Amino acid sequence: MSHIFDFLNELKDNNNREWFNDNKDRYKAALGEFEEVVAQLIASVGQFDDSVRLLEPKECIFRIYKDIRFSKNKEPYKTNMGAYLARGGRKSRFSGYYAHFEPNGSFVSGGIYMPEPAVLNRVREDIDLYYDDLINITNSPSFQKFFPELHGDKLKTTPKGYSKDNPAAEILKHKSLYVYRSLSNSQVDSPSYIATATETFRVLKPFNDFLNRAIEDL
Repeated sequence: MSHIFDFLNELKDNNNREWFNDNKDRYKAALGEFEEVVAQLIASVGQFDDSVRLLEPKECIFRIYKDIRFSKNKEPYKTNMGAYLARGGRKSRFSGYYAHFEPNGSFVSGGIYMPEPAVLNRVREDIDLYYDDLINITNSPSFQKFFPELHGDKLKTTPKGYSKDNPAAEILKHKSLYVYRSLSNSQVDSPSYIATATETFRVLKPFNDFLNRAIEDL
């Protein structure tokens, strides 16, 4: 991943349009390398999850250009590259598989991040009804190996309609619900990266399936 990390490292120190335009060819080389990685991930994950098998890398990769209209940080570019593998691509409402490349900040993850209210409400209904199923997934040794805790912003109290004594109360508070596994630079820059990410995503699939079972009903 040499082109990717080299470019992102320098972009972090030169996050302005003049430098970016002067280094556009380097960006294209880094993006091309990332597209190859994403294509390999799609093929690999597609072997056990048909919902991503026919995706194209360009459908999954997020733009490097930031929307700075409402941000205090006016730097115009992201200093990472990311791709979301889920039915419908990067804009999907479904739970999927996310690969994030960033020097000293890479990870693989999955779940739902800032879902629309209808999706969140429907997921909460299934968490309430099938809490034991979710716990069996998240407490399994293979899941705990990579994902020892659930993440996401939470309400201070249980959402309306759910008792604070509900066994699932803490999970129901989540406004986003996701897990992630941090990866070192050497793990990402290794020939075994695809195998590492695929192994992690395979463990993640039952968690995605649980969430998507609810979302499919919308």
